[in-house]
Amino acid sequence: MTAVQAGISTREAEVLALLGDHLSNAEIAARLFISVRTVETHVSSMLRKLDAPDRRALAQLAAEWGRAARGGDVTLGLPAPVTAFVGRAQERATLVEAVTAHRQVSAVGPGGVGKTRLALAVASDAAADFTDGVWFVDLVPITDAAMVGAAVASAVGVGEQQGRGLDDSVISALADRHALLVLDNCEHVRDGVAPFVERLLAGCPRVTVLATSRARLMVPFERVHPVPPLSLEGDADSDAVALFLDRAAAVGSPVAPEQRDQVAGICRGLDGVALAIELAAARLPMLGLDGLTEVLSDQLRVLTGGARAADRHRSVRATLDWSVALLDPADRTLLQRIAVFVAPFTMDASAQVAGATMDGLARLAEQSLLSAAPAPGGMRYRTLETIRQYGLEQLAATGELDRVRAEHLRWCLALATELAEDPKSGTGAWRARFDYAADDLRAALGWAATSPEHRADAYALASALAQTAFSRNLIGEAQQRYEQAADLAGDPVPAGAALRQAAAVAGCRMRGDDMYRLYRAAAETARDAGDDAGTARDLATAAATVYRFSGTFADPPSAEQAAALLTEAQSLAGDDPAALAAVALAECGVLSAEAGLPAASSRAERAVELARSSGDPLAHSAALDALAAVQCWAGDTFATAASARQRVDLLAKVPATPAGALERTYALSEAAEMSVGVGDLAAARRWGEELRDLPLLAERGDFATSRLLVADALAGRADGVLAACGRFRDAWGRSGGLHTPTLAVAAAAVAMIHGLRGDDVARSEWLEVVDELDVAPELRAGYSAVFDATVLLHSGRADEAFTLLAADPDELGEWAIWVWRHWYLAARAEAAALLDRPDARDLIAAARPIVTGNPVASAQLDRAEALLDNDSERLRAIAADFEDAGSRYQAARTLSLAGDAAHGSAALAALGFTA
Repeated sequence: MTAVQAGISTREAEVLALLGDHLSNAEIAARLFISVRTVETHVSSMLRKLDAPDRRALAQLAAEWGRAARGGDVTLGLPAPVTAFVGRAQERATLVEAVTAHRQVSAVGPGGVGKTRLALAVASDAAADFTDGVWFVDLVPITDAAMVGAAVASAVGVGEQQGRGLDDSVISALADRHALLVLDNCEHVRDGVAPFVERLLAGCPRVTVLATSRARLMVPFERVHPVPPLSLEGDADSDAVALFLDRAAAVGSPVAPEQRDQVAGICRGLDGVALAIELAAARLPMLGLDGLTEVLSDQLRVLTGGARAADRHRSVRATLDWSVALLDPADRTLLQRIAVFVAPFTMDASAQVAGATMDGLARLAEQSLLSAAPAPGGMRYRTLETIRQYGLEQLAATGELDRVRAEHLRWCLALATELAEDPKSGTGAWRARFDYAADDLRAALGWAATSPEHRADAYALASALAQTAFSRNLIGEAQQRYEQAADLAGDPVPAGAALRQAAAVAGCRMRGDDMYRLYRAAAETARDAGDDAGTARDLATAAATVYRFSGTFADPPSAEQAAALLTEAQSLAGDDPAALAAVALAECGVLSAEAGLPAASSRAERAVELARSSGDPLAHSAALDALAAVQCWAGDTFATAASARQRVDLLAKVPATPAGALERTYALSEAAEMSVGVGDLAAARRWGEELRDLPLLAERGDFATSRLLVADALAGRADGVLAACGRFRDAWGRSGGLHTPTLAVAAAAVAMIHGLRGDDVARSEWLEVVDELDVAPELRAGYSAVFDATVLLHSGRADEAFTLLAADPDELGEWAIWVWRHWYLAARAEAAALLDRPDARDLIAAARPIVTGNPVASAQLDRAEALLDNDSERLRAIAADFEDAGSRYQAARTLSLAGDAAHGSAALAALGFTA
């Protein structure tokens, strides 16, 4: 089957290809310049068209099609279900009715009764009633109850949004969705499922949950539907017999019609339990019906007399006992040993851990004790959870459990180390390898962390898993694993290193409180190691965090607390270069209110010199950030921009560690912002594009696109703004509409573009976004005046524009005018010129020395002067200056002001603006 044959549209094919790279919905949306909601719609559509249970199946299909396109010898299309769904018409209809009427339904029954297959059939039947799709979450591989939300996020395609945890990100993403979420095999992680489902249902009023479990979840509004064994009514025509006949035919042993009564007797002996029937049918080629009847009679005789529910559990156990007893000893041992894998595994992995052979795995698959399915990288094998638990019990009985777990741990550690050192980390193939292995890595770590003799390996695995989780953009888990590694480290030195990594990840998550806590904890480990300089460095870094990342704190420490940390750091630093650099940086923040600008400038320059001498590019970048803040405070926009550009250049070759990623994110943001301030629109766009494409910001499309939106708006790139603003608004909406004043500039820029396009309705909507971003009027006075005045000047309302810009920039305050001083002065001078005000030339002259070096603002002053002189020829030359500066809108408008109405109108129309 090809994409065309499957009815896949071109856009769906693009989405499918990116699913093959294991991208989240937000990452796909960013690549294709569409909304996350649109991606979700395409994914839901393909799940239905391709009859796929989940995103992993779609990713597998994408990989198969990709290999076929490169000439690989593969069978196109998803593999058909290994077995057909049989019977249960009444239970199926009842459950469909339940999930369409109630928000939380639990299908409850013993292991092996057929809950998973029934839930999948019900989900397929009910899919049309849920406009935003059906999502299937396999919880079998989850060994940590705290990872339930992560499993749901992976299935739904949601990544962690900075500033909130993964569970909150999932709930935010599904808040307005009308969807069915199937949580399969909840029993072993009920402590994680129950609170997650409660929060999900409270925060997502149109989401329905269908859970399968051996026991009810005990959550409010739960509707429990017991899943009975297959019906035995009708004897030879019962559902149980139909299942046996189907599975017998599948193994090449069809049953003659006259033998159905004998089959009915076998099914009655097995209590209609689906797994027991399937295992019995798999043995039919070897034993025949008579042999099955005799063996089962011997094995199941012990079941007489007990409660029926207990009998059903025991019938599965008894069937497993005799089915496994019929294996040769090597295959029996193999079945037990592969039970340590919690996720689908490869032949190579099972050979290393369990001594498996291809023939052995094939024989287990023939007996329905193991399933096999093609996957990228080769065939993958898996046992049903009931059989896996049975295998673990048998392995424990033989005394081999700890030894095989240790082999599994050794394999996991080798794989995690390889993934951590892989230079292709972050690519589609690397993501696929990680995703397939992650649950086994977590399971091995969970076991090793509680085993004293494996503590060193547990530390190493936690460290490698932290690094790979960060590369996979699972930043919440990365922080958790680094903290876990610190707890497992047997020495304060590696413990401190892990805590510093955890602190940097917390910064990437915009969790200032965690950053502060973790750097202080790192200081304590350094103190325990007798490392005064290290203690000073970490204490100073904690103090600096209070100021550098103040907007990321929920409960910021007081200035007195930060000062106390700095004082202690100063006393311990000695002559250590790294400690002195950290102390100097902290002084820039803690002492910033003292002695005014000259002292602050001196401190910042000293911090830069000490950081440069330390040889640490991250410390150097942080010090340049402090210097740029002082330069901006002083009103030296060009120096500020130069410092910001130096930071970006400095970080270009820094490895993609958490600390490097954090520093680079803020450096790109500030470099793009300051490039706008000096009119370097090409650089602003370049840095804005790099910021937009950072993997770390995939789920925060509002912040990721914010600088590019401003640069494109000022350049008159309406098409770019209209393409990116959807991602901005979509991400901001999914964040719960967080009050983030720093994003308001981008929203105001989008509003300006709509104003220039004559779309007053859209402009009003975006100005409402500015208001909702909770920006105080005094803080928006600079950029709002520039953007609003641009619209007013465009529409010939120079008088209103001048009124808006009448205040002197120095009256607006340093943070309000920030990077907007040049733009503000140039727009004010132009408004005065258009009004032919007596002070127009004075305003132009006063602005000249300030904006010199800013090509856009300088050209705007030139235009204002040419307008006063009524110099059309000069205006045409100035249009070329704007074009050279990258400001296509101002170039087109200049032609109109020069009296070249035809060319001006055409140029404006080509950009999407009204004349």
